[in-house]
Amino acid sequence: MDTWLGDIVSASNSILWTYLLVGLLLFLGVFFTVRLRFVQFTMLKEMVSLLFKGTDRKVFKDKKGTTPFQAFTISTAARVGTGNLAGVALAITAGGPGAVFWMWIIALVGAATGFVESTLAQMYKVKVKDGYQGGPAYYMEKALGMRWMGILFAILIMLCFGLIFNGVQSNTISQAFTGAYDIEGYWIGGAIAIMIGIIIYGGIRRIAVVTEFVVPIFAIIYILVSLVIMFMNIGALPEVFSLIFTNAFGIREIAGGGLGAAIMNGVQRGLFSNEAGMGSAPNAAATAHVSHPVKQGLVQTLGVFTDTLIICSSTAFIIILAGVHTSSESDGIQLTQLALDAHLGGWAQTFVSLAIFFFAFSSLLGNYYYGANNIKFISENPVYIQIFRIAFLAMVIIGAVSDLQLIWSLADLFMGSMALVNLIAVAMLTKIAAAALDDYQKQKRLGYDPVFYKDSIPGLNNIEAWEKKPKRSDEE
Repeated sequence: MDTWLGDIVSASNSILWTYLLVGLLLFLGVFFTVRLRFVQFTMLKEMVSLLFKGTDRKVFKDKKGTTPFQAFTISTAARVGTGNLAGVALAITAGGPGAVFWMWIIALVGAATGFVESTLAQMYKVKVKDGYQGGPAYYMEKALGMRWMGILFAILIMLCFGLIFNGVQSNTISQAFTGAYDIEGYWIGGAIAIMIGIIIYGGIRRIAVVTEFVVPIFAIIYILVSLVIMFMNIGALPEVFSLIFTNAFGIREIAGGGLGAAIMNGVQRGLFSNEAGMGSAPNAAATAHVSHPVKQGLVQTLGVFTDTLIICSSTAFIIILAGVHTSSESDGIQLTQLALDAHLGGWAQTFVSLAIFFFAFSSLLGNYYYGANNIKFISENPVYIQIFRIAFLAMVIIGAVSDLQLIWSLADLFMGSMALVNLIAVAMLTKIAAAALDDYQKQKRLGYDPVFYKDSIPGLNNIEAWEKKPKRSDEE
């Protein structure tokens, strides 16, 4: 990346991540964890229960909006993509095995941030023809009274997910198939654009149905393959854990400056993968039909754990067990392919190519929804959506033939920028999310299935999608 653009992007990333985001993400993650009484750990059982209840189509048959499980898979589709297979490889290449530890940390504390932003998105969602829509732009306008902030966020997420991240996803698919089959990138980019185009013109319902089918199947297959590899190398697992922890805190890493690289790359790739605090997942969370905002906040929190602690860890162990991160000049998805090839033989390259195709393809669907949702926040004029769709599909093709390093650096810049705006907003709205959690837990203690009304929390304004609490007969 020797161009002037590359130099500017690199310098901007250095300032943004070194001096602002790493510390802010960790600080706010710890703050939310303590303020919400370790909600991401104490209510883990409730999260799993709510997720499975959200798969019951009979309950949601006549309801507008997506089911809780569909909203979960839309956001997981955007999470579970190149960040899990290529991003982890890049983190280990640049920051060493210690970067994996910092990916875990950002997921554990960041899950509380994910809970806050998704709960707020549910509270301030709005009704639309197909159900609901919402996200950070909406709670910035309605809860903070700062439409300008909402528009700024909407522009950033549209550029980030709607354009730049598309390049990351299609570039990774292209790299995978080029490495395995020597197919030219423009053929791959064109084929993806055609398939994506067919789905996105079907609206949120079609996106939800596709991701609900694709994401669980390929996530489970990939996890099973990684478990087989870990079982095959069970004797080496203690050494892998030791390597990760010693690289994360080792004296040698501190003396050589490697500790900073491990933290920086772990947090960057961790945020790219699990998106906790970035402000993307709340756009999907807002579409769900639930009886209480906290329900979907908890479901989306589970997505952070699923992404990083399970799927990203699977990739990390596959690479470190193979030892290819120390002996190969490859990076990104091709390093993951080499690792699987070392474990399972030549057929593994085909498996990775298919896995990354479906992971990245589902991510593109989630990315499209995020971009389109925020364009509608700025303006309901359908012309803008049509322009966005064309630009979206064009970027899929461009990304397939672009430079890997520049694409990832641009992704880091836009991802960091939108995360910064969103984190400022959720920090200002912590009190509201905490009050919603208190209301939910109070109802649970009384043995109720929690229900939320627009007047459940005194002093809230601009709550549109929730009804007022019905008066009891003795109050009339």
